Amino acid sequence: MNPEDPFPSLSTKRLQLREIVASDAPALLAIHGDREAMKWFGSEPLADLEAAGKVIAGFANLRQQPNPGVRWGIVQARGGALLGTCGLFRWNRGWRTCLTGYELARHAQGQGYMTEALRAIFAWGFEKMELDRIEAQVHPLNAPSLALLKRLGFVEEGLLREAGYWLGERRDLVQLGLLKREFVRH
Repeated sequence: MNPEDPFPSLSTKRLQLREIVASDAPALLAIHGDREAMKWFGSEPLADLEAAGKVIAGFANLRQQPNPGVRWGIVQARGGALLGTCGLFRWNRGWRTCLTGYELARHAQGQGYMTEALRAIFAWGFEKMELDRIEAQVHPLNAPSLALLKRLGFVEEGLLREAGYWLGERRDLVQLGLLKREFVRH
């Protein structure tokens, strides 16, 4: 992955995974401004469009980092507003590992969109980034996210005590890992 390369857009049966752009700010604000939906995300809810623009700039900057990553916007294949985002980041080239993160608007949850999106980006990561391992860190009470990752083949590896801090509190995180040899695309 070279920062000068075009953004790696991906397609699935129902979704387009594309670059997140400035015009996505209102939809991103609707997702990231929802305090209840963001309680598991690991950051404070967004307050306004300016804050959403800064998040978009941060996502764009991921590809320029020393340990780069990619954050995709999730939209339906026929177009429309941003449903959420997903990504691979903190790429350790030497160890051939990275972390994953994702979020989805509440109205889009429960329809299999994130399963579909994550399968696509994980396949891309194992192939294009030559990853051997993808990690995830999830709040222990975030049952839907833990179930999603386990459906995708992730194995729970332990508890990271007070590893996160958001909404004014230290948070434990469950560490999970997916190995390339265990990944099932479909």
